[in-house]
Amino acid sequence: MKFRIQILFFLLLEVGSLSAKKSKPLFPQTPGMVSYTYRNSFAKDVAATLDTLKNLGITDMEFSNLFKRTASDIRKLLDERGMICSSFGVGYPDLTTKTHEVGENAKTLGAKFVRVAWIPHDGPFTLEVAQRTVKDFNAAGKILKDEFGITFCYHNHGYEFEPYENGTLFDYIMKNTDPNYVSFEIDILWTFFPGVDPAKLIAKYPERFKLLHLKDLRKGITGNKSGGTAVENDVALGTGQLDIPAILKAAKKAGVKHYYIEDESPSYAKQVPQTMAYLKSLTY
Repeated sequence: MKFRIQILFFLLLEVGSLSAKKSKPLFPQTPGMVSYTYRNSFAKDVAATLDTLKNLGITDMEFSNLFKRTASDIRKLLDERGMICSSFGVGYPDLTTKTHEVGENAKTLGAKFVRVAWIPHDGPFTLEVAQRTVKDFNAAGKILKDEFGITFCYHNHGYEFEPYENGTLFDYIMKNTDPNYVSFEIDILWTFFPGVDPAKLIAKYPERFKLLHLKDLRKGITGNKSGGTAVENDVALGTGQLDIPAILKAAKKAGVKHYYIEDESPSYAKQVPQTMAYLKSLTY
C-alpha cells in the first residue's frame, strides 16, 4: 500500500511538472513599438505620446521619424521617461547620401541599429535594382559599423520576393550582402503577404535577422508582391492570418534582438492593447 502511494505521489509530481512546462510564457518580455504606429500622435506631441506608450509598459522604441525635432531632443524625452530608442529608421536616400548624418543621429538617440524599409523602384522589383541595393547596403553598412558601431538592417516589404534562379531576389540580397555589415529586420506581414512563411524564412537565415515587426493581416485578404495593402488590413495579433506562435518560436531560436509592434491601422489605439494582451497570453 505504501509503495502504491509513493508511485501515485511521483505521478502527480510528474503531471504537475508537465503542466508547469506547458504554461511557460512564449513571449515573456514587453514588446517595443515602431513610432509609425502612433505617427499622427507623435506629429502633434512627442512627449505626450511617449507618456501614453510608457503607461502601456512600452519602453523600447524604433523611431522612423524625428517628427521635426532633433535627435538630442528626442533622446532627452526618452531619458526622462526611462525609455530607449534601440533602432532608428531612415529612408534609402538618406542612408546612401547622408550616411554620416544618419550615423550621428542614431548615435545621439542611443540606437544600436539603423533600418531602411523601402528600396526605390518602379514596377516589379528587378535584378538590376537588387544589384544596386546590395552595393549600397554593403557600403553604408560598413560606414555605420566601422565609424559608429551601429548595425544596419534592411526591413523587407514584400516586393523583393520576385522569383530569381532557384529562389527569390530577397535571397539574392541576403546572399550578396556582407553579414559583417548588413543584417535584416523581418516584417512578418510583408513576408506573409507575398506568400512566404515568416517562420521558415527566419529558420533559413537564422544569423541574419536581428529585429522583427509584429503585425497581422486581416482574414480574407489575398496578398501579392506589390508591397502595399490598405492600412485597415492591419489587425491585432492573433485575429488575422499569421501563425504568430510559430513565428515567435523561430525568432526566439534565431536570437532576434528586438520585437516592435507596428500597426498601421487607424484602429491602433484599440488594437495595440489587444496585441499586447495576446502576446502575454501565449504559452508553450
